[in-house]
Amino acid sequence: MSKSDLEKRTVMSPDGEPIEINPLQDYFCDARPKVHEPALPIFEKFLNWARSESLWVLGFGTGCGAIETRPLMTPRFDAYRFGIQWRPTPRQSSVFIISGYLSVKTLKRVIRSYEQMQNPKFVIALGSCTINGGMYWDSYNTINRLDHYLPVDVYIAGCMPRPEAILAGFEKLKQIIREGKGEGANLYAQNFDWYKTNQKKIIKDWDMPDYNW
Repeated sequence: MSKSDLEKRTVMSPDGEPIEINPLQDYFCDARPKVHEPALPIFEKFLNWARSESLWVLGFGTGCGAIETRPLMTPRFDAYRFGIQWRPTPRQSSVFIISGYLSVKTLKRVIRSYEQMQNPKFVIALGSCTINGGMYWDSYNTINRLDHYLPVDVYIAGCMPRPEAILAGFEKLKQIIREGKGEGANLYAQNFDWYKTNQKKIIKDWDMPDYNW
């Protein structure tokens, strides 16, 4: 999608009537995210157990670490037995894996994908690059502090972590969810202005509404 695709334009309907299209209004939403309060304690405990046993991962490989997630679906590691499933769209997913280095160009797509995911949603930062920049710590076009732009639930260290380490990270995420500490989406809503300010500092061609679910 180019910037020209986001400009207002008038098209003719099949009936021959002119229709004004405003892509920024039709494709995005500028309403701020809201904090979702937990349900009754005993009910919320059951929900957190169910969420931890059904992790739907967004199949968006953001960096070199994505190559290490593919073996998880093979018979040797069989992530499916842990309730881990890959999904094709953000709206069906609850877990976003930032797999390795994250370029400034990709960050813009990551933010849009994250904001389209339904709550509750969780972020796994995979590899050294997401922790401190790794070998790209002084690069002009990669970020080195993912937690300044999106809330992170679990970090998995390494360059790159093996599939066994990723499975261990998923187990840690499950524990966090069951304990009711997987509140990244609410943290994003509570500190929305801070996150959005950091995002706009690094993305120079910001052409989207602030919240685009």
